[in-house]
Amino acid sequence: MREPLLLPLAALATGIALAQISPFSLRDSLIGAIALLFLAILATVKARPALARTVTLLTLAAAGILLDTLHRPGSAPEIDASSQEIVTLSGCIVGPPVSLVDREQFLLELDPGAIARVSLTLRPDDTAPALHYGQRIEIDARVRKPRNFGNPGAFDYVRYLQRRHVYWTASAPSGTPITTLPGRCGNRLSAFIFDLRQSALARIEQLYNGDAYATGMMEAILIGESSRLEKVWTEHFRRTGTYHALVISGLHVTVLAGVLLFLLRLMMLNELAALVIAAIAAWVYAAVSGWSAPVVRAAGGFTLYLMARFFFRRGRILNLLAAIGIVYLATDPGQLFDASFQLSFFAVAAIGALAVPILDHTSGDYRDVALDLDDAGRDVRMPPKAAAVRVELRLLAETAALWTPIRKRIWLAAVSGVLRLLLWLYEMAVVSAVIQVALALPMALYFHRLSVTGISANLIIVPALSAVVPLGFAAIFTGSTALAAVAHWLLRLSEAVARWHVNFEPTIRIPDPPVWLGIALVAALVATAIALRSGSRWRWPAIAATLAVFAVLFAHPFAPDLQPRTLELTAIDVGQGDSLLLALPDGRTMLVDTGGILSFGRTRPRMDIGEDVVSPYLWTRGLRRVDVIAITHAHEDHIGGLAALLENFRPAELWTGATPQTDRWRVLEQRARELGIRVRRRHAGEHEGPIEILSPAVDYESGDAARNDDSLAMRITFGLHTLLLTGDMEKDTEYRLVQDNALHRTTVLKVAHHGSRTSSTEEFLSAVQPSFALISAGFENSFRHPHPDVLGRLEQHHTSVLRTDRQGLITIRSDGRHLTVITNSN
Repeated sequence: MREPLLLPLAALATGIALAQISPFSLRDSLIGAIALLFLAILATVKARPALARTVTLLTLAAAGILLDTLHRPGSAPEIDASSQEIVTLSGCIVGPPVSLVDREQFLLELDPGAIARVSLTLRPDDTAPALHYGQRIEIDARVRKPRNFGNPGAFDYVRYLQRRHVYWTASAPSGTPITTLPGRCGNRLSAFIFDLRQSALARIEQLYNGDAYATGMMEAILIGESSRLEKVWTEHFRRTGTYHALVISGLHVTVLAGVLLFLLRLMMLNELAALVIAAIAAWVYAAVSGWSAPVVRAAGGFTLYLMARFFFRRGRILNLLAAIGIVYLATDPGQLFDASFQLSFFAVAAIGALAVPILDHTSGDYRDVALDLDDAGRDVRMPPKAAAVRVELRLLAETAALWTPIRKRIWLAAVSGVLRLLLWLYEMAVVSAVIQVALALPMALYFHRLSVTGISANLIIVPALSAVVPLGFAAIFTGSTALAAVAHWLLRLSEAVARWHVNFEPTIRIPDPPVWLGIALVAALVATAIALRSGSRWRWPAIAATLAVFAVLFAHPFAPDLQPRTLELTAIDVGQGDSLLLALPDGRTMLVDTGGILSFGRTRPRMDIGEDVVSPYLWTRGLRRVDVIAITHAHEDHIGGLAALLENFRPAELWTGATPQTDRWRVLEQRARELGIRVRRRHAGEHEGPIEILSPAVDYESGDAARNDDSLAMRITFGLHTLLLTGDMEKDTEYRLVQDNALHRTTVLKVAHHGSRTSSTEEFLSAVQPSFALISAGFENSFRHPHPDVLGRLEQHHTSVLRTDRQGLITIRSDGRHLTVITNSN
């Protein structure tokens, strides 16, 4: 076998995956690994090679189970305080502080391996405190434990932080004093690395002074510092599948190591010394860029390549990749389930297993055709087809020289250059296409995107941004504004290319594929790789099968996960906000409100609830479209995710009640019309199938700013059951509905205004007599919703209370006679 490490890697990864599916005790996994190791040794001693290989692979699988068990996180450390209490934190700053527009952030290690991420609010006239790595400080702050959104398929934010030993987030208001404690902490090497990092960031700010785009983008590309990166700047790269070239990745290490090797060889340094220096530089860069996983993997791969060259061994890309994978999973088994690890691993595997064989079968014989075209003696050492092409090219150059005043040597150089460019473009296109297909499954699962224009966009963007890396670092080291300007121009060129390609990129998002389809795509890719590498006559059928499965994944011709002839109301956990999925018995779907984060005039939050929370849940349900998005009123915690959801799900209609013509709302409404979405203003007395509009009244006038009583309230009736959706309406609207006798007994009440005491009056609850009360509120929110008075009144009416802050996603289904309640905490 040409890549003997592939099977051991597969066995180790299988064991780690099995440990996640069915957790083993430390005792059982240790006994199993030792027993299998003994059997493997015994089979080797008894000269039974086939049995020895099989048992060795089983031993590696058992080792994977053992490693996962050993790395299983223990119980998280605790701080005896609620989220509303102010506590005094003292510890060591273990990460470089980051100054944002409205806050200063830093990592504070309270005890070894127990870190809090502290945010200090800054007013416009505040000066950020002078903090640095290794400083011991004391600060008063409110501490909270991170919490995931309670929806199926939600990003495991808690696990993400815990892998970095971050167990709390802490916030302190502007003006909070920070006391510097005596003594130093941390270590000298980390201090040196962070000083290098801060110096590089300071030089970038100096080179691009006043240009927020250039500063933020260059800091992200060169150093991996994304705190100043605005999401809108990278949207074109995301949509065209070229974002990988923008973020810190193994490509950066490859480019920097290649440039450094070239310069060292120009200095007449021997190859081994040059490789050692380049490897050391790769690890220094990994440290300065924040030990990001792709860079660490690339630095490790380069080190293994150096070792192979030292022992005069030919490096094989898949074997090298397998060695990196084994080392990485042995030290951190959890990386197997990390999106970054999977994407970078599969991308390199696709190049080695698919792209290289395809290129060998197509352009492989012609790679050296353009070398020394005027040397006919090289022809005899080339394949006949390549030699024939060289003869034709020389004849072409001779003919052109006869008909023009340009010499033959110049024509030969021109023909050679054009041929090399064409070959390079072809090979880049093949590699890009192969990566797009090979990464289709993880891209659909993690990002719900598949790019069509990425194949051509990558041909320009990857080389341009690859050139930005050495030019940017040269500008940092020399302080050259000219080099910085060239790097900035290449960055702008890349952004323009991505923006142009967006015009041709279908705005299609991919729901979660069925499990069987994912297995089929993986199987087809493996079969194609085997057929290509073995030269089997089945390679073309295997390629056709892979492309067919890829097309099915892209088209997603599957019905959404909705029960027929059933009324469903699902409260999506969006924190302190509202977003409800309503599925009607006739199959139509409606999203009522889109969640959002209240910012109170500060910088808009970087998390987009519509893109990052609501959309992923809808995609787990297999939805590509919703028929209607209804906005109850224009407060940010109800419309914050609207822009993303309009783009992602293209509803036929956008329903609104009384909406003030603020700039924010006008932009959203205009975007809906640009997308061809019909905007409908609804008011009391209107009916739409089983939906009856209860408010706002026909004569209701909205003010200059959004108000809770603007809320669009709806009643949905199916068989014996009634749902009442109230938005954030307050007591004035409730009194009007009571006085107009517009209310009657309700099965499920979506409690208004997240359970605030400004709503859910006694008169209102007496009129609707709900069996179930659904409250959408944020966990330990600062408004202290739901209010105890409201909970007390609901209890007096013998109403069962369902809360997203405690139970996560809540789904209520009715077949007209029977009601089913399902919570994410079940």
